[in-house]
Amino acid sequence: MTRVGGGEYVFEVVEDWARLPEGWSFREVSGVGVDRRDRVFVFSRSAHPVIIFDRDGRFEGSWGEGLFTRPHAVTMGPDDTIYLTDDGDHTVRKCTLEGTVLLTIGRPGAPAPLHSGQPFNRCTHLAVAQDGSLYISDGYGNSRIHKFSPEGRHLFSWGEPGTDPGQFNLPHNICVDREGYLYVADRENHRVQVFDSKGAFETQWNNLYRPCGLFIDRRDPRGERVYVGELGPSLPVSAGVANLGARVGVYTARNQRLARLGDRLPGTDPGQFVAPHSIAVDSRGDVYVGEVSWTMYGRQLDPPREVRSLQKLARAAGGTGPTR
Repeated sequence: MTRVGGGEYVFEVVEDWARLPEGWSFREVSGVGVDRRDRVFVFSRSAHPVIIFDRDGRFEGSWGEGLFTRPHAVTMGPDDTIYLTDDGDHTVRKCTLEGTVLLTIGRPGAPAPLHSGQPFNRCTHLAVAQDGSLYISDGYGNSRIHKFSPEGRHLFSWGEPGTDPGQFNLPHNICVDREGYLYVADRENHRVQVFDSKGAFETQWNNLYRPCGLFIDRRDPRGERVYVGELGPSLPVSAGVANLGARVGVYTARNQRLARLGDRLPGTDPGQFVAPHSIAVDSRGDVYVGEVSWTMYGRQLDPPREVRSLQKLARAAGGTGPTR
């Protein structure tokens, strides 16, 4: 079995983990989340947007058909709910785990003016704070973070286009740690920025290549761990250049890198990634990675074809080898 990582964070690649019904397809997986029962909720750009599996990959059902325009991200709520960010519809929907819509934030199909700073123009992700506050990154057509009350009332926003601290060039994913600090994957600035709950800049993490997916594992017995998925190169000048992403890093909340999962180059072989877009970790420390592999790779093939878009990495006992 293929292993990735190093130190205390070694994982075994579980090939062909998710067993879809015959004739079904993910096309590509933009978001993934795990509930309190370790069921895995896959948000895909397919005919069946929300597909549910048990932790062994057995299919448990689906919902959301006809509801979403362009699935982008998943956030699991603390109250057995799920938040689904739809950047094509400019909305975030809070749903029950059975698919009933409880709250819609944003106006469906009605984007705010491009880079106006108003919610939303292709919002990208949502994070839930310990007090229930909601933070939404906004995203492809804005350079903002918005804070909302638990009921969906807009409180305030911050950010503008640029490269200075507190400015953004595609804030793509967002998460909150136990102390209430926000981590924002500022993707095209190749960094993660950290803010307090009022939007004040605290610090930034560098040495990243297009950080795309973020997840904070609050249940790791060794302390909070931040998983950062790096999307990898998109320009021809960077094609085939090693160590530029398509990987997942494991960090402490103070930016100490503990392991790097993946290979020196993107690819579809076991132990490689194509385009890590979203990350979730279950109660046993297993990691699920959704990849936008059609957008980044499959559609460019001749002929275009779907490639792997969901991986499970099972936490291995002990650790061997250097970190990648």
